[in-house]
Amino acid sequence: MAMKHAANSAIKAFTSGSSSVLTRNIHASSGSKKIVGVFYKANEYAEMNPNFVGCAEKGLGIRDWLESQGHQYIVTDDKEGPHSELEKHIPDLHVLISTPFHPAYVTAERIKKAKNLQLLLTAGIGSDHVDLKAAAAAGLTVAEITGSNTVSVAEDELMRILILVRNFVPGYQQVIKGEWNVAGIAHRAYDLEGKTVGTVGAGRIGKLLLQRLKPFNCNLLYHDRLKMDEATEAEIGATFEEDVDAMLPKCDIIVINMPLTEKTKGMFDKERIAKLKKGVLIVNNARGAIMDTQAVADACASGHIAGYSGDVWFPQPAPKDHPWRYMPNHAMTPHISGTTIDAQLRYAAGVKDMLDRYFKGEDFPPQNYIVKEGELAPQYR
Repeated sequence: MAMKHAANSAIKAFTSGSSSVLTRNIHASSGSKKIVGVFYKANEYAEMNPNFVGCAEKGLGIRDWLESQGHQYIVTDDKEGPHSELEKHIPDLHVLISTPFHPAYVTAERIKKAKNLQLLLTAGIGSDHVDLKAAAAAGLTVAEITGSNTVSVAEDELMRILILVRNFVPGYQQVIKGEWNVAGIAHRAYDLEGKTVGTVGAGRIGKLLLQRLKPFNCNLLYHDRLKMDEATEAEIGATFEEDVDAMLPKCDIIVINMPLTEKTKGMFDKERIAKLKKGVLIVNNARGAIMDTQAVADACASGHIAGYSGDVWFPQPAPKDHPWRYMPNHAMTPHISGTTIDAQLRYAAGVKDMLDRYFKGEDFPPQNYIVKEGELAPQYR
């Protein structure tokens, strides 16, 4: 049971010499809960689609359901700084819902202030906006809606690969500017067929991408902490590479599909990028902080990276002076790949289901836990 797990974590912490977690759970109310959701603001777009539930105005479509059960539901997009709307509610909230697209950064300092906090829910996939070690130490449960937007992200990755390979963006810009220069596009436009594509990470999203790439007759490579079984490898036509640094220089196209952890933060630094094939294309819909921001910008400027595309930045929203906005040969967007309307409906339904389980004291689906009873999920260790 979710609440039982929190209590067990508190007892473990208490017996090991820390009483803060036990005190936190004793003072948390057992009835009405204060739930805070942090989502991006849609403004005039909020009413353009009745299924646009992932914005602050719609709040995942769960307000009536929550309030009918006597719970308080606060929704905001104001999440940064000591005077933000989120900060006002930190001391007495029980549940915080956030998304990777407009993340509420839950630092150790905020966790310390949040005396009643029990559950951190990610509406989507990827909970690196939470200080997971601090959450584990505090006996909190961190969970996400696993699988809710895997198809959305994998499709987006395939689109970005084609955009880079075909040198699409300069062609589009020519049309907007009233220009017509075929040579200016064609001199660096290629077919995807026959290219070597490697994914760093082959979990749910990486595997879906490899499946979608198979019809393009590419040479498919993957690196992951877990090797696929031989039947799956044969079906997809992908080859396992145990050593990521041996795989990367082989690739014409590299796709990042791993979570942001202490081990992967800044993994693609100046030195590793220098070892990549000159003219490599990189797609990153995982997390911006996996890359060294300036190293990527410099490599794009020199041409060592011939094209870089993704929708993840650090921090988010990206500041106006972020170097990726202005580097050449990029096809960047805001963080949109996992928040299609279809994905929103899936993660909204998933959040409602998990809140219902939380209120009833029931377990979540095992794959949804990121922190449970003081233990981090394997991918974050």
